[in-house]
Amino acid sequence: MSILIKSALNLLLSLLLVIGLTCCSDAQNDGIDIIPSTTRIINFSGYEWVVRTSEEAKQGPGPNLFSDSEDNVWVDNQGRLHLKITQKAGNWYCSGVTLRRTQGYKKYVFYVASRVDQLDENVVGGLFTYKNDTEEIDIEFSKWSISGNQSSQFAIQPSDKVGNKTRYDLNLKSDLSTHFFNWQSNSIEFASYHGHTLEPKAEDIIKTWTYTGSHIPPENDERLKLNLWLFRGNAPSNNLPAEMIIDHVEIL
Repeated sequence: MSILIKSALNLLLSLLLVIGLTCCSDAQNDGIDIIPSTTRIINFSGYEWVVRTSEEAKQGPGPNLFSDSEDNVWVDNQGRLHLKITQKAGNWYCSGVTLRRTQGYKKYVFYVASRVDQLDENVVGGLFTYKNDTEEIDIEFSKWSISGNQSSQFAIQPSDKVGNKTRYDLNLKSDLSTHFFNWQSNSIEFASYHGHTLEPKAEDIIKTWTYTGSHIPPENDERLKLNLWLFRGNAPSNNLPAEMIIDHVEIL
């Protein structure tokens, strides 16, 4: 085969490869992020979740180190999700997961199975949808490094705006609690209840709140996220690991 023919064939193969890669990169993914093959994916509550890792560089919130190790994020044999803050080689590692598929205007229900009212004062447990820092809906369990502070809040970002946040104490009766936000275009309804129920008795209603302000996020390719992290990156004040257990999540 002549050198000229070989060159022509090589050029043709190169063009075909470029066309193939372009077609793949332009393909629609139906609201699912394209995930690198090295990223850890878990199945929890019938959904696929991406496990967060920051490698060895601190990232927000905090900033903190986030680990995708099974020591930090795992699903047990009862199907419950565990998020844990651990210390390794002198560093504290936080945890988080992100739902692969966007869900939009729906009711997001979290059935928690640990005493999130007793988290260390420097620890934050978050249940939230996120697109960016001004398109975010939060249920957060934290005293924000103030030992006498209330333990929880419902918030719409930016939460420093008047009327975008309400704080409350959980004072749980057991490990089991239910929390939700119902995100619609003109309102966001929040609630926290004792036990695992969406039909609580009056004495089991901890807190309810409805937001109708001007910062309701639009449907905009947001993702549901669950995380456990350290406020301002400070170590737990008790110098102990922390854990949040979520029995299951419903998106209605």
